[in-house]
Amino acid sequence: MKKLNFPSEEDMKFINKFVLKRKNKKIIELNTQGRAWTRTSWENKMDYEVNWLGIPIIQNPYDMILMQELIFKIKPDLIIETGIAHGGSLIYYSSLLKLLGKGRVIGVDIDIRSHNRKLIEKHPMIANITMIQGSSIDKNVVGEIHKNIKPKNIVLVILDSDHRKPHVLAELEAYKKIVSKNSYFVVFDTFMPYLVGLDGETKEFKANNAMDAVKEFIKNNKNFKIDKAYNKYFVSSCPDGFLKKVK
Repeated sequence: MKKLNFPSEEDMKFINKFVLKRKNKKIIELNTQGRAWTRTSWENKMDYEVNWLGIPIIQNPYDMILMQELIFKIKPDLIIETGIAHGGSLIYYSSLLKLLGKGRVIGVDIDIRSHNRKLIEKHPMIANITMIQGSSIDKNVVGEIHKNIKPKNIVLVILDSDHRKPHVLAELEAYKKIVSKNSYFVVFDTFMPYLVGLDGETKEFKANNAMDAVKEFIKNNKNFKIDKAYNKYFVSSCPDGFLKKVK
């Protein structure tokens, strides 16, 4: 892959001096209305309306912009995503890495359906994508992923499969050594407790959810910290879901 000459940190600092930003934001209003829109959007399945390069991505657009910012910042050599669905997010991450001129994507799903696999495999972004069918917490699957990691690789892990607490906790434990220092876990659907009372919720939304898993993991793993910078848009399916490995 040919690397492109993107703006340096100094370039970005310079241009940001001319970007009109508001310092005294109405945080309470943003938080209240952001939470309200997140609930309404989820209940109306708006995330299912989002596509990337022709493939359904089933993600909040605000979160995807944040993922782009994160990927550009850390420039990972490997992105691991658990949960493939239709494959739009795999295509999204692959296209970003292609622009950066480096990296591969591994997608894991317990059931990669034939119609989804067919579209992903014929997509132009397939060249740097590997798909593994199996449980994301299966030792053989984790072992296969390990084989794709080289020393000094920057590894980003995205969890978006089974969102119940036991499974998410098991994923966090299985992949915590794979995440490289100063890289991240990104845990999706931590917003489940925010959706209580809506049409379509299940009993796991109140308890036994991804947010509960994050809280317990952070409590017991002091080398990971929640990075609040990635909550800046207030409308999100993964509040407090960006976990930076600090040591």
